[in-house]
Amino acid sequence: MRFLLTILVAMALGVFVLVSGCGLISGMGDDSGSDSADTTADISTSDTSFLSDDNNAFLAGSGLATTTEASALDPENTLEIQLKDGTVVIELLPDVAPLHVARIKELTRQGFYNGIKFHRVIDGFMAQTGDPLGNGTGGSNLPDLPAEFSSVPFERGTLGMARSSAPNSANSQFFIMFAEGSFLNGQYTVFGQVRSGMEFVDNITKGAGQNGTSFSGEPDTMVSVKIAADG
Repeated sequence: MRFLLTILVAMALGVFVLVSGCGLISGMGDDSGSDSADTTADISTSDTSFLSDDNNAFLAGSGLATTTEASALDPENTLEIQLKDGTVVIELLPDVAPLHVARIKELTRQGFYNGIKFHRVIDGFMAQTGDPLGNGTGGSNLPDLPAEFSSVPFERGTLGMARSSAPNSANSQFFIMFAEGSFLNGQYTVFGQVRSGMEFVDNITKGAGQNGTSFSGEPDTMVSVKIAADG
């Protein structure tokens, strides 16, 4: 009998240790919690009058690619914008907006975009360029384009065409998103996505005021723009 009681006591202790151990393991796994900080930029602007670091860890979840992946892009549909700090590599999206991509390529090959200012730059929103007059009222000598709105969302690094209040008025001006801007979805033509060099876009000199058009000095420019296939 004494032997049987000893065995029962040992078994009870074993069950207690097993249950306690399982509780400790599951508790350690709870450290991931739901208190992680939300680092998404808060875009609260309602002004859409623009109408007329190795950060690969961030890029991996934002629709952007790493430098290695960017090297595998189709050269004929790869736009390279040289900024003051480095080269921004952009994948053009002819399947999404064939007319707008053709326009960007045509103007690029004419040398139209070389030296053009970022005339409107709003921190946390976007940087707009493509106006030879540098004030947001100009365009190319080519006719305006019909809208090619799509379901492709405006995310960090997305390129969209600027336009007036008329949907079919895009010409040469475009903008690069600093952050997600879902309020633009389906209202402006998406034609490209930054695949490397987003850190150089982030460094574009920001404008002051609600419209981002006031600069203490000279605005940044696109030093040069080319299609990768042209060498």
